Amino acid sequence: MPEFGYSVTGLDPDRTVKCSGRELRISPKASVELCRTIRGMKLPDAKKLLERVIEKKQAISYRRFKKEVPHRRQLPEPFFAGRFPQKAAGKLLHLLEELEANAEYRNLNVESLRIIHAATQRGPGVPRRSPRAFGRSDLLKATLTHIELVGYEGE
Repeated sequence: MPEFGYSVTGLDPDRTVKCSGRELRISPKASVELCRTIRGMKLPDAKKLLERVIEKKQAISYRRFKKEVPHRRQLPEPFFAGRFPQKAAGKLLHLLEELEANAEYRNLNVESLRIIHAATQRGPGVPRRSPRAFGRSDLLKATLTHIELVGYEGE
């Protein structure tokens, strides 16, 4: 069993809460763009944004992985390419609810909780087979994703 750590260090343990999702079956590209979007937001605002993404009412701007990504009307001015990553937004919303539960357990104010660290890494590949012609098969690997979130209680 692997022991997972966090990529952020030097945090105040009295005012921060952490949570992580390991080996999630979501796209690493979509989770990178979602984490970049919610980093620095307050927890209730991030939850509202992700709910709007799941309802396809708010697009997420794709800044890095934007090749052949269509333009969206409701995006801010410098970024036009965007998508609605519903599956990744649902998993990230579940992680934000876990972060909120951790903050309530540690008696922190949930309304003033700000996401100071949201990181995504590629996880291991899950091997599977795809049938081919003449009785052969190809090996495909489904990509897994690790997400870690850290919230800080501000004033």
